[in-house]
Parts: sequence; structure tokens; C-alpha cells
Amino acid sequence: MTDSTQTTETIEPTDPFELFGQWLAEAERNEVNDANAMAIATAGMDGLPDVRMVLLKGFDPDGFVFFTNTRSRKGAELAENMQAAGVLHWKSMRRQVRFRGPVEPATAAEADEYFASRARQSRIGAWASQQSQPLADRAELEAAVARETERFGEEDIPRPEHWSGYRIRPVYLEFWADRPFRLHERLVFERAKPDTEWQHGLRYP
Repeated sequence: MTDSTQTTETIEPTDPFELFGQWLAEAERNEVNDANAMAIATAGMDGLPDVRMVLLKGFDPDGFVFFTNTRSRKGAELAENMQAAGVLHWKSMRRQVRFRGPVEPATAAEADEYFASRARQSRIGAWASQQSQPLADRAELEAAVARETERFGEEDIPRPEHWSGYRIRPVYLEFWADRPFRLHERLVFERAKPDTEWQHGLRYP
């Protein structure tokens, strides 16, 4: 387990994505499963927030990438309001990272590459599931999977047009570390727009 006495100041880099990479690598060594699990919050035109768990599938200085059915509820909300917030919480390490910012579509090449890396049954599932739409019962979903399995046979399974990725380009990034008596450490990076310089500093817990 990570030493909870380590201070944020001793590990503070100039680039927040460098720090995120360090923390994620430690989480991959310490968390029991799904170190890349993150909650993503979106909101449509009605302004009502919606949140769900997804998997972080890539990150770089341009932002955080996840993939989904673009016809899902989150896809519909992002079509109306291309902004989102996210958080990764690593319980065994007593750390979390949260961020928010505008969203842009991942490139077709990125979506193709990741889709091709998925298990065959997961690729079939992307065709069979009408994500977020009403489902009569489990049998209806299983029938759809069987139908798509038969349709593709032994052929390669292409990426559906409605399955792609999104990149959250943060303008706010916060690194949180648990400390005794709720005197936690919070290191915040902020910028006006995704292509401007970061400013950073500590926040009261």
C-alpha cells in the first residue's frame, strides 16, 4: 500500500499528466481490479446531471479517453452538451483524481484500434445491444447476441458506426490524498482553455 504520509508537494511535477501517469501506475500495482475504472458525469440540455462508471482507455496531454455506444444516454447527453467531469478513486491507496472540461470525439482511427483489441464476444455485444433503450427481458438481449453471432460467423467484426470514443480535455485536474483527521491534501491544476498553460496550487481540505 502506498505510504499515506507522502506529501503532494514532494511529488508535484510541472505536468499534471505526468503525475496522473505515476498515480495510475501505482494503482495498477495496488488495486484489486479495474484501476482504470472512473465515474463520468454528463448533463443534457435539461441540466440534470447523470453519472456512471466507465473504463479509462487512454490518456495523454490532450485528455482522457473512453469508448461507448454513441446512442446511449451518455452519448445523447454529450451530443447536447459536450462537457463532462470524471473521477477515479483508488480505495486501497486512499487517493483520487477528478477532472472536468470540454469533450471532443475520439478519432475514427483510435476507435477502430481499440474496438479491434476487444474480445470477440464484446465486439458482437456492441452490435447486439441497443444501449440505454428499453429491454423486455434478458431473453431478448440473448436472442440479439445469437443473431449477431450467426450473422458474422467466422468473419471479422467491424466497428459499428454508432460505437466510438470521447476525449475529455480537462481545464481542471485535482489530485486528492487522504490524510488523518480529514486534513487531506488537494493539489489543483487549472487553465482557462484546453490549449492554455496550467496554473497549480494547493487547496484547503
